[in-house]
Amino acid sequence: MNAADSAPDHLLDYLRSHRPEALGADQLVDIMAEFTTSYDRLSGLQPAVSFFGSARIGSGDPAWETARHTAELLSCAGFAIISGGGPGMMEAVSRGAQAGGSPSVGLNIVLPGRREPPNAFQDISLHFHHFFVRKAIFMHFASAFVVLPGGYGTLDELLDCVTLMQTEKARRIPVILVEGSFWGGLVDWFRDSLLARGTIAGKDLDRFLVLDHPEEVREAILRFGVEGQVSEGASERTGGGERTQ
Repeated sequence: MNAADSAPDHLLDYLRSHRPEALGADQLVDIMAEFTTSYDRLSGLQPAVSFFGSARIGSGDPAWETARHTAELLSCAGFAIISGGGPGMMEAVSRGAQAGGSPSVGLNIVLPGRREPPNAFQDISLHFHHFFVRKAIFMHFASAFVVLPGGYGTLDELLDCVTLMQTEKARRIPVILVEGSFWGGLVDWFRDSLLARGTIAGKDLDRFLVLDHPEEVREAILRFGVEGQVSEGASERTGGGERTQ
């Protein structure tokens, strides 16, 4: 029995005997088990890129192929690829990861009332019941984030990442929004509403890039790794809502 098995059992016994009134004692142990299992399984993972994107965008959409190709290029460059493990964009990313030869990691989530089976292109497959644990794992093991077109879940993951970096609760790493035509309205709103009202600072618009092509994404991430920051040229060209065409 390893530590991931014994520690939660020990804690659960303690809570049941000493704190029977504790809210969600069983749930707390489940949460700890998700953390310890994830860290055990991913502790030796090479530098990785976390991808976010919609489960609803299928292979007939050009964005799906962009996702697959981007993941393949980064996998070929030596990055493990982390996705949500489901269908749609997540499957595209998992396929690209395996095609490039680096590990494909799927952080699968169990959703009440929905059956969203894991895609078949995962070398390491983890399963979560708690979104916040899953997001913590996405964040902890990432050397960069690639944000593909998506819905509320993708927006949640994007804003969580930039907020943690804004508040210095996480180190700064590249956050790249792929497909300027999709993200342009949101970026404009950041600038014209949030920045205009003073609810964010000007430098907060430089916490992400907006790029369109897989090769640009790869180069931005590799450049950050060499220089420790996104180059001024890239920031001027794509940050703060300026988008490549």
